[in-house]
Amino acid sequence: MGAKVPGRAIWFLAKLLEGAGLVVILVGVLFSMGLGFQDRGLESMQIEFRGLALGAVLFAAGWLVERSVGTR
Repeated sequence: MGAKVPGRAIWFLAKLLEGAGLVVILVGVLFSMGLGFQDRGLESMQIEFRGLALGAVLFAAGWLVERSVGTR
């Protein structure tokens, strides 16, 4: 029973990373849209790209951690 707790904690960490990645992507897209509406197109694209890249890295890290633990 003691071995389940660390596995569950790691699974929770993986889900947190995945969720954080999705939130970062959403915030980046929304911020990008705000800049785009202000006719700041290149800045908008730069922010969106950075948000997508960082969010994808966080999501992928969470996904890899989750796969290393396995589904329980």
